[in-house]
Amino acid sequence: MSGFPVLTTILLAPVVAALIMAFIPRGEGKLIKCLAAAGTFVSLALSLYVYFAYDQTLGGLQFVEKIPWIKDLGVSYFLGVDGISLPMLLLTNLIGFSAVFASWNVQNRPREFFILLCLLITGVMGTFVAHDLFIFLLFYEVVVIPIYILVIIWGSSKRVSKEYAGMKLTIYLLIGSAFLLVGVIAFFVKSVGVLGAPDMSFTALAEAGQQLPARDQIWLYALMLFGFGSLISMWPFHSWSPDGYAGAPTAVSMIHAGVLKKIGGYGLVKIALFCLPLGAKFWAPYVAVLGVAGVAYAAFAALAQKDLKYVVGYSSVSHMGYVLLALASLNVIGVNGAVANMFAHGVMAALFFAMIGFIYEKTHTRWIPDLGGLARQTPRLAVGFMMAAMASLGLPGLVSFIPEFTIFVGSFQVYGGLAVVGIAGIILTALYVLRAGANTLFGPPRPEYDHLEDIHGPEMVPLVVLGSVLVIGGLLPSLIFDMINSGVVPLMSQIQNALQIGGVF
Repeated sequence: MSGFPVLTTILLAPVVAALIMAFIPRGEGKLIKCLAAAGTFVSLALSLYVYFAYDQTLGGLQFVEKIPWIKDLGVSYFLGVDGISLPMLLLTNLIGFSAVFASWNVQNRPREFFILLCLLITGVMGTFVAHDLFIFLLFYEVVVIPIYILVIIWGSSKRVSKEYAGMKLTIYLLIGSAFLLVGVIAFFVKSVGVLGAPDMSFTALAEAGQQLPARDQIWLYALMLFGFGSLISMWPFHSWSPDGYAGAPTAVSMIHAGVLKKIGGYGLVKIALFCLPLGAKFWAPYVAVLGVAGVAYAAFAALAQKDLKYVVGYSSVSHMGYVLLALASLNVIGVNGAVANMFAHGVMAALFFAMIGFIYEKTHTRWIPDLGGLARQTPRLAVGFMMAAMASLGLPGLVSFIPEFTIFVGSFQVYGGLAVVGIAGIILTALYVLRAGANTLFGPPRPEYDHLEDIHGPEMVPLVVLGSVLVIGGLLPSLIFDMINSGVVPLMSQIQNALQIGGVF
């Protein structure tokens, strides 16, 4: 496929499906769903091809597509993937494809729903394959509008209104992006002074950023940390996240928890950390403290929840605390664990929300005290729920165990006792996950749920696809770690060299 624009094709497949859907009559719901499934399947199939065709021994940026666009600003349509972005691209398409089938029973305006869902998936994918900062921000802004509309029209929540949840989510995303935009503009202006010409590619910006004085790197990194940290739900800028999960429809919750948050972690690695290493070193201890605080706070909050979506919502905030702690370690082991944990958490959280969506669809409640004994009526649904639950608490043999272990090793080397406090969060995770599973699935069956049908047909796709990844990634972790390591090692080598030149080591 040499010369074939495979990354552009991956991006355009859902868009083409959305354009075709726009001309299909509203009453053709099944055809609309099949088109959405076909568009996301093409992206998934090509992502798998790129993943396994990527040359890990060569490393670096591959499948590059670059076309000059705005020459006066040094902007190019610059796409490419490496060992860090490829797992995120694959994760997006695994979840996007599964999200279509998790929404198979949508009856309210299905054409508009699946058009917006396809656009949302494309926006998220674009952030992971863009290698130009302007293009990255463009795709990031594309995400905001579809997710707002999807929440306020198709969402549902018992604690807060879907309008409140959608507005809160959007405002937080826009506030974070505003700080990020200020940081990006200031960084770009300074980079021109270093490079002598405008260039918004990640590589050129990193070359310029690593030459900036420590003082400039520190305040520029702070702006990016706030922007990306808000997106990854860094404590205390996390409160939008659980409400956003609860108010969103199932597919949006899957994408939101599975990959939207990961844009924040990815941006911290590929942009902030790579371009401003002295700033990252200065703020690392504070990031580690905020990460551990997020782990503990969100875990205790999850213990107090009665709504299943809020349990998983706060659980996601807690897991992202581990990612921040790992990134703050600034070593190869920790960053490897952070990226791998983002992938593992994305699969687990998406499966969790898919199963919770099916529970709500069948019982019309997510309130844990109103549930119980569902494993007898819906055994396949129970299997999916418990697989996600076991992955959440880091069960050996599932995809999240090795990443979490790697995070603890990498962070303990740097922070010692603080890392131990973070590790203790596993105990709380086991408590709220097992309690939610026990009260929802087990115990005496309730007569009012005797009529429930188990998941079947298209509803099985999220369980089969995401459940398989949970198991395969756990039994064959090298499939993920070898890829990630091929991207992290050269990245961290450049960062360590920049820190040595800056006199940090």
